[in-house]
Amino acid sequence: MVQSRAPIWFVTPAIILMFLLLIAPVFVAATLSFTDYSLGDPGFNWVGAENYEALANRSSYKKMFIASLTYVLIVVPISVLLGLGSALLISSLRFGGELYKAVFFLPVMATLLAMAFVWEFTLDPIVGVVNETLRSGCDVGWVYSLLTGLWLGLDPATSWYGHGCAEDFPLWLGDKKYALGTIAFIGIWQAFGFNMVLYLAGLTAVPRELYQASEMDGADSAWERFWLVTWPMLGPTHVFVVTITSIRSFQVFDTVEALTRGGPSKSTYLMIYAMFEKGIQQNLIGVGSAITIIFLGFVLALTLTQVYFVNRRVHYS
Repeated sequence: MVQSRAPIWFVTPAIILMFLLLIAPVFVAATLSFTDYSLGDPGFNWVGAENYEALANRSSYKKMFIASLTYVLIVVPISVLLGLGSALLISSLRFGGELYKAVFFLPVMATLLAMAFVWEFTLDPIVGVVNETLRSGCDVGWVYSLLTGLWLGLDPATSWYGHGCAEDFPLWLGDKKYALGTIAFIGIWQAFGFNMVLYLAGLTAVPRELYQASEMDGADSAWERFWLVTWPMLGPTHVFVVTITSIRSFQVFDTVEALTRGGPSKSTYLMIYAMFEKGIQQNLIGVGSAITIIFLGFVLALTLTQVYFVNRRVHYS
């Protein structure tokens, strides 16, 4: 009996497109990362591992790796915990849950570049809402001034009263001590709504009978039911949310380009922006390709980690 070749003809176009759009560009970038190629040049020279050595040795690239990892370590755990917490709270509501879902999910649907300009106005040191709110609180009294000054890392003995208070508030996007934290805060604001939706989907898959069984076994408090039932049953969701959030955090670009452009003093010099700066603005295709390959290495490592934990069945079945 001759087997039909129709399935081969159906999948061939998809395989060709996957190779042309996904696999081939990776090989091209890997090849260019060992050259000094620039767009418009008739040729190029093989430089070996010089581009990777520059990434390892130059201070600006070291700042890039430190800033990228710091951003991820701030955004991922906080946005995941906020997403889980908001999902648990919304699922426990009898009324108004849909409204909170829409409100928390709005930052995900909004165009981040447009929202970046809104944040730029909000964080403006002169007319911004944030500093204006802090400035108006200076009249509340010395307790507010002391606590706010300690939180911002300022000297409590400086002019935190009256007209001098305005001079002490930070430049949220213009001071290297606060710029990366501010960008991370915006990333958390955008990410936790997406994580909330993923956790809400995971909560719907938890059998209600398990909660009843846990109560019969003595789990009377909500915390005990969460720790003994909800948390382990959300195992696959935890792995997926952490992996996706980590990859999305490494991919941040819009807010950096719109608000800081990698500054001040390279404090927000993240990997995707570095690719754009080197590969597009400075036409250093070799260096930009090397950064791209390292970025793909991070993404591959996160993906393999997800596959490993999922295959180990991080849930009860």
